[in-house]
Amino acid sequence: MSEKSIMRDFAEKRDFIRMQVNAHIELKVLSTGKSITAVCKDLSGMGMQVVLERDLAVGTEVQTALPSNSPEFPTFKTTAKVVRTERLENGYLAGLEIIKIEQ
Repeated sequence: MSEKSIMRDFAEKRDFIRMQVNAHIELKVLSTGKSITAVCKDLSGMGMQVVLERDLAVGTEVQTALPSNSPEFPTFKTTAKVVRTERLENGYLAGLEIIKIEQ
């Protein structure tokens, strides 16, 4: 089985489609109240990837607010938990697991 086939099989088994977003997102660290502006790279039904200037510890819980570009749709707000981080050249890529979608 080729690497391309394996990657496609894995992607097809995802429960949710991952959408490319590349938009500013606001995070609020629940334990400290600190606000952070980041870039949301992508979003799925279970989580999102965000690019941050500074690292957040795995396990950190945050509230997120992803503004909509359309007045017909409200800001997408969640409570999420950092499940992984990766050092980038200009910051950090954090994987967030969505715990709760706010109403």
